[in-house]
Amino acid sequence: MSTFSRYLFRQVAGALLLILLSLSGVVWIALALRELDLVTSEGQDALVFVIMTTLALPNLIALIAPIALLIATIHTLNRLNGDSELIVLTASGATVWTIARPLLLLALLVSIGVAFVNHIGMPWSLRLLREYVVQVRADLISQVLKPGQFSSPERNLTFHIRDRTYDGELLGILMHDARNKEQTMSYLAERGTLVKQGEATFLVMSDGHIVRQPQNGDPPQIVTFESYAVDLDRLEPKGSGSTVLKPRERYFSELVRPDPEDPYLKHRPGEIRAELHERLSNPLYPVAFVLIAVAFIGQARSTRQNRVEALVLAFVLSAVSRIGGLAANNLAVIHASAVPLLYLMPLGGIGLAIALMSLNARPRGGPGVTERLRQAATFVLSGAAPLLPARLGPRASRREETG
Repeated sequence: MSTFSRYLFRQVAGALLLILLSLSGVVWIALALRELDLVTSEGQDALVFVIMTTLALPNLIALIAPIALLIATIHTLNRLNGDSELIVLTASGATVWTIARPLLLLALLVSIGVAFVNHIGMPWSLRLLREYVVQVRADLISQVLKPGQFSSPERNLTFHIRDRTYDGELLGILMHDARNKEQTMSYLAERGTLVKQGEATFLVMSDGHIVRQPQNGDPPQIVTFESYAVDLDRLEPKGSGSTVLKPRERYFSELVRPDPEDPYLKHRPGEIRAELHERLSNPLYPVAFVLIAVAFIGQARSTRQNRVEALVLAFVLSAVSRIGGLAANNLAVIHASAVPLLYLMPLGGIGLAIALMSLNARPRGGPGVTERLRQAATFVLSGAAPLLPARLGPRASRREETG
């Protein structure tokens, strides 16, 4: 690369890292606030809290990274224009493609990173996060329950203990289980201990009774016991038959060739289809965003009004392209015919940006950004005119003659 290309690459790459770290930090804080209950009320230590919130980050990196690249590119090009560096570059005979080349190289690196996160990083992190969720649920009695407080690990299930001894014995146990719609169970015991057998965990209660309340209006039944064991694994369904991976937790091969007996494939095939094509189309957005930014801002401008207009148009067009891709993803879940829209959004932005850059290969005076955008759209439509049905021509001619 030339001296200017290396300089521009370093400037945008530095801004990209700073913005990416800032956006990731904001997202991590939002996730941390949502999961703060792990530490405050569920008794988990800070390390588990940090690991679980961090493992959720790769799920959003594919969306954050292209946006960070767009902001970094717009900021750097606007600063270069404000410092008259683009004016000097233009006076030396450089074209807009001189600016685009190092930025496209950076966009390619970001696209590779996004593809890696989509196909490897995100499924791995979400699967590991699932294991931590199971671990937290397994530690429910030993860590979550606090003396004198009611705890609900899931809907219609409530625990309460009066005290916990130093050796881990639980005193004054109350467990109310209303998950079964046909019968409500209430367990009361003087004391209880945890017993682990392999991967299974049991709560063994002593000196208590069970109150069974049928929902059909029959009188409650009271059963007294000296010792009674409750399988805590029922709080988190396990086994190969109940562990169904969500589309985002699957690797690329599992999306392309899913198991024919997969419950997700049988009941929600659209989600697997949309996830597959979303992962394939995501790496196109860094290239699209860079080209759009260069097409609007990568030219020397002498007035602040033109710079602000170009900056706003570049950001709005990029945002419309990305939002349209998210909307197309939702449509692809319902209709398979909407899959091409996932690729059309970034490719349309790339085509429009290239058309605009071709019309303005050498920065010059003339019409404003809005007018040049209109010219670029006309250029794209004129290129697509031969693809239109031939019978449209005679119809148009007859209409003109009639007029």
